Amino acid sequence: EVQLVESGGGLVQPGGSLRLSCAASGFNFRTSDMSWVRQAPGLGPEWVSGIGTGGGSPYYADSVRGRFTISRDNVKNTLYLQMNNLKTEDTGVYYCVRGWVADVTRSQGTQVTVSS
Repeated sequence: EVQLVESGGGLVQPGGSLRLSCAASGFNFRTSDMSWVRQAPGLGPEWVSGIGTGGGSPYYADSVRGRFTISRDNVKNTLYLQMNNLKTEDTGVYYCVRGWVADVTRSQGTQVTVSS
């Protein structure tokens, strides 16, 4: 059974940082492209960042490029998202997904709230 368990969310002030983690199991993580997707209240899912199997050439949405860094540990089967200089518009539930599609139905996500 495929399992994706996100953690690391919380409440942070604008300009702050958080590091999200996603523990993956039930599939071959090492050979899977992975992405982070977020969903703000009342809005549809938004693809944030993705990374290939080897970890090179990550991709970012324009809204987060230069502030977020995606990475992966293929030994620990874990995906990460380092988020710096957070803005109020970064608020939402963050999900890790297999591949590049903004499918938020496969895991619980972790809540990120950026507020003063």
